[in-house]
Amino acid sequence: MKLRHCAAALVIALAACSSSNSGSHAASTSPGAGKRIGVSIQNREAQFYQDMEAGMRSEAAKYGYRLNVVDANRDNALQQSQVEDFISQHVAAIVLTPYDSQAIGSAIAEANRAGIPVFTADIASTSKLGTVVAHVASDNVQGGFEAGRLMCRAVGKTGSIAIINEPEVTSVQDRVRGFEQAIAQLCPGVKIVANVDAGGQRDNAESDMSDILQSHRNLKGVFGINDDSALGALTAVKSAGLVGKIAIVGYDATPEARAAIAAGQMYGDAVQHPEQIGRDTIDAIHLYFTGKAPPKVVHVRVGTFTRANAGKTP
Repeated sequence: MKLRHCAAALVIALAACSSSNSGSHAASTSPGAGKRIGVSIQNREAQFYQDMEAGMRSEAAKYGYRLNVVDANRDNALQQSQVEDFISQHVAAIVLTPYDSQAIGSAIAEANRAGIPVFTADIASTSKLGTVVAHVASDNVQGGFEAGRLMCRAVGKTGSIAIINEPEVTSVQDRVRGFEQAIAQLCPGVKIVANVDAGGQRDNAESDMSDILQSHRNLKGVFGINDDSALGALTAVKSAGLVGKIAIVGYDATPEARAAIAAGQMYGDAVQHPEQIGRDTIDAIHLYFTGKAPPKVVHVRVGTFTRANAGKTP
């Protein structure tokens, strides 16, 4: 009789212990909990990628995954070396935002040979080498179209505009394609008279915009493929005393760009959602870990931000 009572008490005690700990260890019961994911971000100093990383970390915590995030510092050789480090660390998956979409293929292939699945976020691999399980990014064609729609509203039906470009980046290629489609459809009388490669860098964009203003004195607008490009163009426009006369449309809606839009110095921005990209990337990895096939491409829609949105969530 006493033995039965002791056994019952032990069961109750274990049940109580299990109940008290279930909340704190919920993530550890997730399939693949504790797995390490290596993440190489091409430019960790950029606000966009900081937000994307935050989204990854919040979603990884939900599943109990551990992230090892490193900065490639816009250096392809460094990024390839980081992939080699991930392989030697035996991570369970690798996430890349490639600095060089073509050259990164050899590193992806090396990870494949090691049996490590590779995912890309924001920027895709264009190499024929290597296999990527899933790519998660803004719908940049749609986002570029929204930027073009803003430009048409800003400049009207006719006039000359320019593009501050970074053509070697796949996401930018999509943005420009969408932008050009919008101009052709919504304001076909508007002509793109300059399309320059500033490498996504603010100083280059300022210099290039100064040259464009010298060559095209009747310019009505400029599209910067990211906010560094748009803000660099704005600096040149300010120096020329043309603020308010040239419509500037950017891409990303960083805090600095939003402030310029609120002040009437820029017309508007396409708005990406980098935290959502980060969360969706981890969700794709989670599907893979649980034996399910994630979509090959996950598109995150892009919104717009104008002066009317100032103080509001776009």
